[in-house]
Amino acid sequence: MDGLWFTQALERVGASQADLARHLRLAPSAISRMLKGDRQMKPLEIAHTASFLGVPQDEVLRHVVESTSAMRAAGVPRSGRGRPPSAGSSSPAAPSAGLALASDQIPIKSGTRGSTDQEMFLEDGPIGYTSRPANLGGVRSAYAIYMVGDSMEPRYEPGWLLHVNPFKPPTRGRDVVVYKEQQAVLIKQFVGWEGDTLVLRQFNPEAIMRLSREQVRECHLIVGTDQEG
Repeated sequence: MDGLWFTQALERVGASQADLARHLRLAPSAISRMLKGDRQMKPLEIAHTASFLGVPQDEVLRHVVESTSAMRAAGVPRSGRGRPPSAGSSSPAAPSAGLALASDQIPIKSGTRGSTDQEMFLEDGPIGYTSRPANLGGVRSAYAIYMVGDSMEPRYEPGWLLHVNPFKPPTRGRDVVVYKEQQAVLIKQFVGWEGDTLVLRQFNPEAIMRLSREQVRECHLIVGTDQEG
């Protein structure tokens, strides 16, 4: 993490780390760890940080990825929990390997099952990486997420890997990943918006769910699956 760039970017907009923490709905300590490189910035956080700083998402991503690649080239181990898989090379820290990882793979998210609405709570950071599918080629912040629980059977089984495009608008009848507060997410079928209410369909047990706009942070479209996970 290029902490100096982020510090200067905050100064340019007259904000502090605490202000950024409030905007991202994180503890100030999480921001401090992130700027030190001890915590990996997540795709959603990249988008929200770019909005907060008034810069393109690519610029924020560049000051995360380029710094990480430089650290690998220098042989500095990364402290985050998500680790890129071995490329089978005797010199995995080579800059070319880092660039291949950025273009050919996407991060995997997973979590634990919650107690209500069959939601799940995400792990802090990616748990691994998977090959980028063709329909997500060039899509910034694309990711995959493991299905947890049986609320969408028979559409999805537990353990299936779902491919997600965070920028493509959801349409009726398609499935989505809905981000709520406190790292809680729902994987449901998108029915539509009724005013300020998001309407979702669950398959198992069959149910219609309604969330107020205040409960919804993001709504991302699922564009494919990998049944082998």
